[in-house]
Amino acid sequence: MKNILYSLLITCLVTGCILNQVTGRKQLSLVNESDLQLMATSQYMTFLDEHKVLNPSNNKDAAMVDRVGARIANAIMKYYDSQGKGLVLEGFKWEFNTVDSKEVNAWCMPGGKVVVYTGILPVTQSETGLAIVMGHEVAHAIAKHGNERMSQAMVQQLGGMALEVAMAQKPQETRDLFMLSYGIGSQVGAMLPWSRQQESEADKYGLIFAAMADYDPREAIPFWQRMSASGGSKPPEFLSTHPSDETRIRKLKQYMPEALKYYKSGNSKRKENTVSRRK
Repeated sequence: MKNILYSLLITCLVTGCILNQVTGRKQLSLVNESDLQLMATSQYMTFLDEHKVLNPSNNKDAAMVDRVGARIANAIMKYYDSQGKGLVLEGFKWEFNTVDSKEVNAWCMPGGKVVVYTGILPVTQSETGLAIVMGHEVAHAIAKHGNERMSQAMVQQLGGMALEVAMAQKPQETRDLFMLSYGIGSQVGAMLPWSRQQESEADKYGLIFAAMADYDPREAIPFWQRMSASGGSKPPEFLSTHPSDETRIRKLKQYMPEALKYYKSGNSKRKENTVSRRK
């Protein structure tokens, strides 16, 4: 049985890898993104029905999530359209919701279905801190990390069967894999390989997306420091598959110069300072 699964995995890796238009890295992709987006719409509605969703019209936290989400989404769409890469966001119908929960978490399903838990807001502390989190989670979806993780898990647990077959024959197992692949609910440690690489990519592009929306990407470093400290002896679920603190901070500093190129307010301030010194 192991030999069969191994052979299947090798075949999938050869035939199921595609070049990601955002990261430039080849990824295992056994599931059509459009199918995942349909599944996301259904699972997203189910999730919202089962949780307390705050109304942005009378809740300042929910209003902030909506505001930050809209700025990031608009900036990303404008950028990829200008680069002739509008297909990167094909099928995206953005939604942003805030769930009243002590859980320190946030996630984004395919097609831009975002949830932020109120439990993470004391750690973000500000609108900019929230933009760092939302940029990171949106980057996962745009880089199709969930598709990659679910493809890996389907090979491991379901023998690589097609999504529609898996849904028909093993609906609960398939839904569970979907939720795990997008960081919803409890994680299963090392079940999803390459997760640290995906996290580093989400850090990089999350910084850029936040900066595109004119949020200072430099807030990422103190945010992740607070996040690390918030868990005490046990890290928050949000950090379950993330790189070590030292690795994350080191890489964030490496990514920062590129991200700052997209930060309009920061660029304006630097220009003003240059003019002042010349005077």
